[in-house]
Formats: sequence, C-alpha cells, structure tokens
Amino acid sequence: HPRHKAALQLAVDQSGYGKKTLPPGAHWGVAVHESFESVVAYVVEASVKDGKPVIHKVTAGVHCNLCVNPRTVEAQVQGSAIMALSTTLPGNAITLKDGVVEQGNFNDYGPARITDAFDVAVHIVPSNDPPKGMGEPGLPPFAPALANAVRRATGKVQRELPLKVA
Repeated sequence: HPRHKAALQLAVDQSGYGKKTLPPGAHWGVAVHESFESVVAYVVEASVKDGKPVIHKVTAGVHCNLCVNPRTVEAQVQGSAIMALSTTLPGNAITLKDGVVEQGNFNDYGPARITDAFDVAVHIVPSNDPPKGMGEPGLPPFAPALANAVRRATGKVQRELPLKVA
C-alpha cells in the first residue's frame, strides 16, 4: 500500500539503513504496521549484551495523513516505543498460576525504566488527507523490529515475547 511504503521508506531513508556502518555487534531490525488507520514503521539499531537487547537508536516513519500537531505525534511514538520495550525485555512474561495472573503490580513486573531509554527520531510523511488516529499505532511494530535486530545479532529467530535472547 502506498501509505505503508511511504512510512517505511521515510524511516529507512532517515535512519541510514544499509548506507551507514553500524558499530561492531549492532544490527538493523525493521517492521511496519497499520492500526487506527495510521502507519508506523521502525528501523531499530540494536545489539545484545549479557543476554539482554540493547537499543542504540530507533527511527520511526509515521503516516497519519494530515498531522495537526507534530510534537504530539512525536511524543506519542516515543512513548509507545518505550512502552513496547517493556513487553520485549527478558523476564517480563505475564504468567498464570491456578488461573490467576501472578504479576499483581509493577513490583512483580519490570517495565522499562529511564536507564533503558533510547533515542527515537520520529519523521512524519507529509499529507493533506484527513487526519487519522495516533494513540496506539506506535506500539505494535516496535517488538517485531527489535526481534529482527536480535535475530540478526544472535541467529535465533524470535517468535514470542518477551524475547529469548540468551
């Protein structure tokens, strides 16, 4: 679809994917997803250290049609990427025991912390078409993009969350 292609191409172009040299041990991961009629593509630069993914940089391409407030879209996508990181971190599985969720609060589940934060550059595809939703679209494509980078770093295909890096 042209909107998917535009968001993906913008993220790829702005990230330098395939054109710049990554630091030793770092790898690219790419994913694109549409939800709420908006498209978000991520290019993730990541490595693996001590059995945990390390994100160096994230570049997002967003196609939400007419962007009324670019700073709000930027903040939403940045926050979504950090929130999505919580679902990928090793040890962050939601588990059940006797039909009851074992993680009752954040003391039982380790969300991403400020020390896990990374740079997220957000780029918006110009459009004059009617605006679309930008609440959640930045969350779904992050995990697959990171999983693709982790696969390239470890050789292990990632098929579930949280990621099995080690």
